[in-house]
Amino acid sequence: MEFLHPEYFWLLLVVPLYIAWYIWRQNKINTTIQVSSLSPMKGVGKSWKSYLRHLPMVLRMLALAAAVCVIARPQSTSSHRDEKTEGIDIVMAVDISGSMRAQDFKPNRLEAAKDVAIRFISGRETDNIGLVIFAGESFTQCPLTTDHAVLTNLFNDIQTGMLEDGTAIGSGLATAINRIKESKAKSKVIILLTDGENNRGSITPLKAAEIAQTFGVRVYTIGVGTNGTAPFPVQTAFGIQYQDMEVKIDETLLTQIADMTGGKYFRATNKSSLQSIYEEIDQLEKTIMDVREYTKRTEEYLPYALACALLLLLEMLLRNTILRTLP
Repeated sequence: MEFLHPEYFWLLLVVPLYIAWYIWRQNKINTTIQVSSLSPMKGVGKSWKSYLRHLPMVLRMLALAAAVCVIARPQSTSSHRDEKTEGIDIVMAVDISGSMRAQDFKPNRLEAAKDVAIRFISGRETDNIGLVIFAGESFTQCPLTTDHAVLTNLFNDIQTGMLEDGTAIGSGLATAINRIKESKAKSKVIILLTDGENNRGSITPLKAAEIAQTFGVRVYTIGVGTNGTAPFPVQTAFGIQYQDMEVKIDETLLTQIADMTGGKYFRATNKSSLQSIYEEIDQLEKTIMDVREYTKRTEEYLPYALACALLLLLEMLLRNTILRTLP
């Protein structure tokens, strides 16, 4: 139930004003008689009419409230919604090699990448999303799923050191392709994030890109790392020390992978730029949705109108019969 013109409820402010006027009028018209003693009146109680003498005023106010509801046009609505979704399947391939502990991102590259990716996932409610991790080897952390709560938990669990160290970009991409190649979705996407150069794996990145192209998989590549050097934690006899290490990202390779598959290469030098990259990918890969909505409105003023009429009729009947007052 909703009202088409709820602004008319301001008219109900008349009710307290009328009550105040009614009390003032009652006090003014009541008369007093001075008598020497009230003893003859002892034992005489009030009649039931004295208790009901204000009932007409109450009925009149209720009738006014019902009338206001009528002019505010109460309506009930029933709606039907048809929704057709053309889903997008996305596999996120994330580098978890030791270099992802560098702290040019806060708190480090991997934690920043996880945080931004989880926000991206939360905005893709209708999509199947999977997670592949890679370092010197690759591993499927989560297959394609619409259960984003489970995916988020598995994303939070990834750490450096889970896999043999190194950077096997080709293996990471190949594993992601293997997870998405049989998808029936209209759009198949891989987001590959790395901070280094390919130095491990049994399949070259360009060969993996050719396979992605064959299966119609679009690959967006992200190079993570500041320009120049980045502080990297190193365990020493005196505890963890930080050393500035040169940032080496094979941007030419990542650009080639993206171009071959119809994707795009991005460079993230800080967390805010990484966030912007995911926002751009989010806009580029929008889920297609056809929505048809039917809404039927039914006027519901009749019960209020009948209540108003009955209350006014009852008020007039009482005021002119059993509760009639003489001038």
